Amino acid sequence: MKIGEAAAVAGLTVKTVRYYADIGLVAPAGRDPASRYRDYGPGEVAKLNLVRRARSFGFSVDECRNLVALFENERRASADVKALALEKRAALDAQLEELQALRRALDGMIDACPGDERSNCAILDGLSGAARKAAG
Repeated sequence: MKIGEAAAVAGLTVKTVRYYADIGLVAPAGRDPASRYRDYGPGEVAKLNLVRRARSFGFSVDECRNLVALFENERRASADVKALALEKRAALDAQLEELQALRRALDGMIDACPGDERSNCAILDGLSGAARKAAG
């Protein structure tokens, strides 16, 4: 199938599919001899799906490269794939903790801001690190 159809089936843009081909992440199966269009088969579409889904979980392009290599390797150990997934889960857990801490800090600033007609604002003070005197 042509790149546009492969992109649509995989839920990606043509530009993204071209980029993945250009960086050697998911290469087309070949080129149509007459038109020279990139030709994608079911295997390449499966890899494009894998990359799209992995990216949605936060896997980097290099991590996706590892996943594609494991996908292509029929002698892979599932333990290797699981190890990558466990690493990603740990990174997501760390990000989640950081986001929760940011949320608590923002909640504190929101609660401290009077939200009235006065110019003093605990939110701006908290974001800027400024210690401003309360303007009455």
